[in-house]
Amino acid sequence: MNGSSESANVGHWTLDVGLLAITDLRKGFLSPSGARIEVLRGISFSAAAGETIAIVGASGAGKSTLLHLIGGIEAPDHGSIRLGEFAVDEGGRAQLARYRNRQVGFVFQFHHLLPDLTAAENVYLPLTLARHDEQKAMRSALEALDRLGLANRATHRVTDLSGGEQQRVAVCRALITQPVLVLADEPTGNLDSNSGDLLAADLMSYAASRPAIVIIATHNQDLAQNCKRRLTLAQGRISEN
Repeated sequence: MNGSSESANVGHWTLDVGLLAITDLRKGFLSPSGARIEVLRGISFSAAAGETIAIVGASGAGKSTLLHLIGGIEAPDHGSIRLGEFAVDEGGRAQLARYRNRQVGFVFQFHHLLPDLTAAENVYLPLTLARHDEQKAMRSALEALDRLGLANRATHRVTDLSGGEQQRVAVCRALITQPVLVLADEPTGNLDSNSGDLLAADLMSYAASRPAIVIIATHNQDLAQNCKRRLTLAQGRISEN
């Protein structure tokens, strides 16, 4: 384990957030015809606080599935996922909800922003749900939007923003609670090169300064090369290159 570590409570567990360990992870699904498709066939790797990891591979290789398992959205068929002492694969519904809300920041490919709220309101919402002071939460949200070049869009409803702007808002929302693990699914997919570079730099900086683990599923080769590590997912297995 390298980098500094920090503790946080999830249910009855104390998380040593310095290390994520994934061992022999397997996941399959039934096709419409009833045939079983094995998507992940024994995935193992670890990640330390401060690391940025790119997961690359063809569409349908299982990159999103892997992120969903790590984030506790889906359950594996076999294998273990541990963030420090917390066993994600063994967590109950309430424990996983706390894990996702307090320890994990998600950046989904299709944003999942609340359309009736402004950009700033979408970003500060996780803090208010965690009972932070509303004025301080809004200041933090505005600062986060400013870092990604969205200060002049803070009061606009997200439905008035471009797809790229919405993606940057989603990244701000994911980082606003200072999670120890960030899972990003194609975060630069809707961005031009300049905006993509800005977003990538923010994720890299966040991983180093928190320190946190940032895992990015991406087709963007430039983004993948900027990560500390690059893992390739193919035929249900993973290799490092």
